[in-house]
Amino acid sequence: MRTPKQGTEPVDWRREWMVLVLVAGVFLTAFWFPVGKLGFGGPARESIELVRWYAREHVLLCLVPAFFIAGAIAVFVSQGSVVRYLGAGANKFVAYGVASVSGTILAVCSCTVLPLFAGIYRRGAGLGPATAFLYSGPAINVLAIILTARVLGMEIGVARAVGAVVFSVVIGLLMSRIFRDGASGSGAPVPVDENERPLSRTMLFFAALVGFLVFANWGAPAGSSGWWYAVYSYKWLVTALFAAAIAAMVGAWFSRGEVREWVDASWGFARQILPLLLLGVLIAGALLGRPGSDGLIPSHWVSRVVGGNSLTANLLASIAGAFMYFATLTEVPILQALMGAGMGKGPALALLLAGPALSLPNMLVI
Repeated sequence: MRTPKQGTEPVDWRREWMVLVLVAGVFLTAFWFPVGKLGFGGPARESIELVRWYAREHVLLCLVPAFFIAGAIAVFVSQGSVVRYLGAGANKFVAYGVASVSGTILAVCSCTVLPLFAGIYRRGAGLGPATAFLYSGPAINVLAIILTARVLGMEIGVARAVGAVVFSVVIGLLMSRIFRDGASGSGAPVPVDENERPLSRTMLFFAALVGFLVFANWGAPAGSSGWWYAVYSYKWLVTALFAAAIAAMVGAWFSRGEVREWVDASWGFARQILPLLLLGVLIAGALLGRPGSDGLIPSHWVSRVVGGNSLTANLLASIAGAFMYFATLTEVPILQALMGAGMGKGPALALLLAGPALSLPNMLVI
């Protein structure tokens, strides 16, 4: 068994058991809550509705796999590799280039990306590249870009992809400059893990984890034909194959101690993030409601002030997007409705660049 890596100390499950039971209880309550029997409406009901929707549609198949990916990053990824390619002392062109496009293969939202960001940052990534990944990850995933181009037009789809990459690099450079990025890679020798497994095995393992996450969250197509529909028709078969591959790799390549480290690290991310995420979703639901329903801020107010392409409209769209919560791909139908109500292309792009990458739950967790 390998020595536990820094930041992944074994969890005392006797102490954590009650916390795990509490988290499971809150999740099951939210999942099965009889919202239809509530005798009230308005923002309070919108909060509860949003939490129930999030528990049913987003936690098991999106957040939980993301926590396990984050735990795997913390335990199985060589710190030397992270520092070498993403550390503060790494070549900036390589570091920001890798970080800004890494989210292409992930179908994650502004909250699901948080454990992944925490995982690479704790393994020694510089604050700048880690922030670039944090911003671009939810905005540039290939599913979102394709759906945006198909529904909102190729012009906005391409602009979203290019804008997400460019702004992630700019924001990462600013964060590195402002906070004087001092990650472990700056001026320090790259650590060597003598027990590091072959890179090919690590890459295959992470490919299987990411494949499970992507296909488990493959969205339903608009029609009943085309390659998107073909993939959707077999999504659970493909997901099951990835799950079987993960199980086989774990059984063949990892010791029981390593698996225990992986579970401990994954639970550590979940324990830290889930309570704040729940609070953020409750607040977001009360303020802005769900798609098609209003919270304290009516949706027609938003569409009224972001018509046209003025500087004010773009600024307000950015601010509104920063506080709204979008699950993966839900921003596309919401923007379609807003544009149908008169929203300009400029504010729509501003909302696309701000909304998926930021949200009130996301900012509270950070």
